[in-house]
Amino acid sequence: MSDLSGFQLRALPYFFRLGVVFLVLTLLGGYVVSGLHLSWHYENRDENPGLTMNDIVGAYHGVQSPSPLIEALESGHPETIEDFERTALLDWLKGDRVSQDYDNLDLGDEAPSEIIAVSCLDCHTRGASGPDAYPQVPLEYWDDIQKIAVSKDIQPAGTEIVAMSQHTHAPTMAVIMIVLGLLGMMTRFSKKLLGFVVCVAGLGLLVDMAGWWITREYAGFAYAIVVGGGLYAAGTVLVGLAVVIDCLLPRGKQQSA
Repeated sequence: MSDLSGFQLRALPYFFRLGVVFLVLTLLGGYVVSGLHLSWHYENRDENPGLTMNDIVGAYHGVQSPSPLIEALESGHPETIEDFERTALLDWLKGDRVSQDYDNLDLGDEAPSEIIAVSCLDCHTRGASGPDAYPQVPLEYWDDIQKIAVSKDIQPAGTEIVAMSQHTHAPTMAVIMIVLGLLGMMTRFSKKLLGFVVCVAGLGLLVDMAGWWITREYAGFAYAIVVGGGLYAAGTVLVGLAVVIDCLLPRGKQQSA
């Protein structure tokens, strides 16, 4: 037999095809849960809600991001603030009691909350207006300030952890696509189209897995991890759905072996 056209899923017994449907749907459902798990696992690395590129770059390369408040103060913003107030804010932000001392009553007029209220809230409130207003960065509440007060130093996963994870994921994901691809070739759908989908998914998986290591040296390659993983996931879903649909459709006219 020169190809798989003589062996078709629709020629198999009904209950066997139904079992294949259940298994493929379980596989696809597992990928959905896996995606959610990855999102939950990485989303808090930059201490901001939701999964961001900073989370992914941090996981594979690491991210060192100074506090935006420190950068603003050191650049001379705002111009109207007194030197002793700027120094007090910088000492507070560079210390290890950022949250504890924000509204520390013992600091009196040099408490960060007092200085910010007097020197910053004219421009940095949600309802601020005027030529110098910047409501996009409100400083009214600690929850607002916390997001930009703390410098971020996200360390990447260790080499041994990355190797152990890839040791598990790479062979398993490759074998799954091979099996799904073979099942796809046994469906009634276009072999060329499904072959192209498998090819793109395989390339995506290769780029994804290689990206784990390349990103450790070049942070920009983190985007390749996202794109490669997305292509593999899309290919898995498309081929899996083709198999499910073919198993559920009536047999119809079959090709001869």
